[in-house]
Formats: sequence, C-alpha cells, structure tokens
Amino acid sequence: METERTATLEELIQEHISVVKGYRRQLHEFPELSFQEYKTSQFIFDEMSALDHVEVTRPTKTSVLVKITGGKPGLKIGLRADIDALPIQEERPELTFSSKVDGIMHACGHDGHTAMLMTATKILSEQADQLEGEIYSIFQHAEESHPGGAREMVATGLFDDFDFIYGHHLFSNIETGLIDIKSGACTGNSDRYDVTIYGKGGHAATPHETIDPIIIGAQIIEKFQTIISRKVDPLASGIISNTVFQAGNSNAKNIIPETVLLGGSVRSFEPNVRDLIETEMERVIKGTCDSYGADYTFNFRRGYASVINNEETTATVQEIAETAFPDQIISLPPTMGGEDFSAFSNLVPSTYVFIGAKNEEFGFDFPHHHPKFGIDENSLLTGIKLFVNIAVQYSRLTLT
Repeated sequence: METERTATLEELIQEHISVVKGYRRQLHEFPELSFQEYKTSQFIFDEMSALDHVEVTRPTKTSVLVKITGGKPGLKIGLRADIDALPIQEERPELTFSSKVDGIMHACGHDGHTAMLMTATKILSEQADQLEGEIYSIFQHAEESHPGGAREMVATGLFDDFDFIYGHHLFSNIETGLIDIKSGACTGNSDRYDVTIYGKGGHAATPHETIDPIIIGAQIIEKFQTIISRKVDPLASGIISNTVFQAGNSNAKNIIPETVLLGGSVRSFEPNVRDLIETEMERVIKGTCDSYGADYTFNFRRGYASVINNEETTATVQEIAETAFPDQIISLPPTMGGEDFSAFSNLVPSTYVFIGAKNEEFGFDFPHHHPKFGIDENSLLTGIKLFVNIAVQYSRLTLT
C-alpha cells in the first residue's frame, strides 16, 4: 500500500513541472524587497486560496500561512519558504522572464523556494485525506533584511507548539541533483559593526599637531585579525571582515580628517565565540584610541543567529531523502552565510537543507546576490519532492 501511494505522489510531482516553472517565472518577473512583498504575498494568497482542503491566513502584512489538516492523527509540521528579493539590477537579458522591476531581482533563489512550496502545497491539498497530522506551508517575508521576517512571524506565537519545521535553500555552488544535509551548525551567526573614530584634524604638513584617525583606524583593522588568530580557539571558527573605511576628502588631500568610519561583518558559529569577538573588538578599539587620545563610538549589531539542525529531526529527514534520492545525499561543512530560519530552529526542532541548483553549461553557476545569478530549474523538482515526501512521511516515521 505504501509503495503504491509513493508512486502516485511521484507521478503527481512530475505532472506539476509546468506549474512550478510557471510560478517561479511569474515571481521572478515581479520581485519585491523585504517587508514590501505586497503583490507577491497576494499572489500566493490568491493561488493557495483556490485550493481545496486548506485554510489560508496572513500572520503578518506580507506573509502567508496555509494549513492542510490530514485525514489521520499526527504531528504539527511546518514547511518554510522565503519570498523576498534583493536590491540588485539583473544582468541576464537573455531570460524571457527576467525582472521587470528596475533595480530589484531574485538573486538568491527565493522565487524558486516560493514556487516549490506553492506547488507542493497544491499536491498535498489533493492528498489531504492521506496525510497525517497538520501540515503548514509557511511563506515567509523579509529573509534578506534584518531583523528578518522569521522573527516577526515567530513573535505571533503561532508556531510555539509545532513539532517540527523544515526548510531548504537552492544553492548555486552545488551541482543540480545533490542535496546537502547535516546535523548541528548549518549557517553562521551573521553580525555587523560600525566604528567611528574621533580624532583631531589638521594639515598634512603638521601631523604632530593632529590626532590622526586614519592611522588609528588602520591599526584597529590590523589588530582585529589578532582576535581571530590569538583569542579564538583554533578549533572554532570566526571571521572579522572590515568592508568599510571612509575618511577624508578626495579634493583635500593635504588635510588630515577629523573622523574615520569603519564597518564590516562578523561571522561565527558558537555563541561563546560570538560573545568573545564582540568583547575583544571593543577592547582593541578602546586601547588603540586611548593610546592616541582619540574618542570613539562602537556599535555591534547582532543579526541572524546560527541555524542549528536538530540531530533527531535531521536523521529523519535524511532517511526520507536517501529513500527518495539514493546516492544523491552529501554532507558539506556549514556555511558562514546568514539565514533567518534560525528564528524557527531556535523555537522548535528544525532541519534546514541545501539543494544543488548549479549548471555551468547554461551559466547557472554565479554566486548568490550576483546580478547574473540564476538556478537550474531542474532543481525545482528536487525541492518539491522533498517538501511532499517530508509532509507525507515525517509523522509516520517519527511516531512509529
């Protein structure tokens, strides 16, 4: 009986190839930025409301939640997809469905994520009587912009009693067909910092009469790297990337400026490393500024926490994936990229997976957030199949 049902689901998924591509291309043509996904969420709401056996609600202004109640008792499971785009001008004019919105594009695959979950929800709604428990499709807004849409959705309290939440991300540096699954840390803590150094400006010919903030800033940047090499455990991981150094006036090259602005990104996995880096950064800034008699302000903004895959839920996901995709499962080291799915994974047992979408032959190998980013649409079927199989099998495998 189980084999027959699985075959039926496989056939249904294959029958929906044109559906998922249509959804994805529609979303790609009309991208919207974080917290501004009004037309995107309305499109999702309208399409999902047309299905049978579903309840569709709006937890926030630009998110959508679809509930499917199964015909048998089981667990409360969430399937999550993010829906927002990025402020990037697309540079793929050869696409017949390239972005029609100036300066905005889906440069991270969220159009694919949304299309996969919409299609999976459609398939699952048609099989509602065979499902166990309650299946929720979570169309989450604002993944790309702090503090993140996941945190806003979690704050509603709607997800407090979920048994499991699953999500996945199309990845352009993994070959199409491969699926990356791992327990523990999956993504990194993603933080940002700003430092303003207040010195004393003056003429370049009399530097002894100044407190040169450029010299101070350069020393601070150099010392930051000693935090990683001499303060962080060599078996742990941490990154401090200074990406901003603003000072002076290009039309006044004989003037030492009053101030310097530094800024950048900090990445880590472990909470204690995150705390250590923040503390040590301020120690370096204060010590360097004090030695020259300068003042400073330091702002360390904590972004998304590390996504931690639950060991038990991930083992179940891996079992399901290995059955559906034999010889296609890999386990790569975690990425330092940030992902606000952590708001869900910090709340309930969760698993987050990466799906290969790379195809060099067709130019789908540019990194995420690149103006030529693209995905191999064959990867969309992988995502649908994972969503559907997890919805169908997770309760049964967990409760057996």
